[in-house]
Amino acid sequence: MPEAREGYAHGHHESVLRSHRWRTAANSAAYLLDRLVPAADVLDVGCGPGTITVDFARRVAPGQVVGIDSASEVVAAARQEADGVANVEFRVGDVYRLPTPDAAFDVVHAHQVLHHIADPVAALVEMRRVCRPAGVVAARDTDYMALAWYPEDPALERCFDLQRHVLRAHGGHPDAGRRLLGWARSAGFSDVVPSASLWCFATPEDRSWWGGMWADRVVDSALAEHAVAHGLASRTDLEAIAEAWRRWADTGDGWLVVVHGEVICTP
Repeated sequence: MPEAREGYAHGHHESVLRSHRWRTAANSAAYLLDRLVPAADVLDVGCGPGTITVDFARRVAPGQVVGIDSASEVVAAARQEADGVANVEFRVGDVYRLPTPDAAFDVVHAHQVLHHIADPVAALVEMRRVCRPAGVVAARDTDYMALAWYPEDPALERCFDLQRHVLRAHGGHPDAGRRLLGWARSAGFSDVVPSASLWCFATPEDRSWWGGMWADRVVDSALAEHAVAHGLASRTDLEAIAEAWRRWADTGDGWLVVVHGEVICTP
């Protein structure tokens, strides 16, 4: 398997974690909810600050839940998120070499992980290793090539173009959502259930949150640093994009959809 050299292109600025902390099992893993039964043991790969992981733990208790992330500072934040939840723990780990024995979990889950790494098939093979024969491996990833928004704004197009370029520069796959089925089959899964779902941001509250978060993220996160370092944008360009996000958030007919591909794989 390859060395895990990929870094998370967006980094862990507060604006990034603000987005991650919004995520729950209901809004980010609805396709998996019927598998989250009491007493199921779950591994959450790339758990981030742990909101989905802790939600899983509450749903499967007394089953045990483990969250793994490569960033130690995020694992520390996840442990704070889990304060008082007895059946969850968090570890620093590598998706290519998961720190767990073979066949240890009923559900092995990864949300928004595979599009950030160079070898998603190898990661799925490793996730399969730690899944019990009667369990499932589940993954959900954005398809950045299928984003849709209104009204049109060249600065927002520029923002999404920057995301795609920075992802590729870090070995990632901006069209991961549509590739999940193929990756799962290449990883040796013959029983794969594919699906898709959306995030839609169109209410005033949702636009304010999403647009404000991205206005901060595009100038302050590691994404901004990488965009400048790779010569993809200047700081002036990034400020113009941030202003476009604020403008979109204030637009009464503003609308944005994020498309996700999903797979549930049986070993």
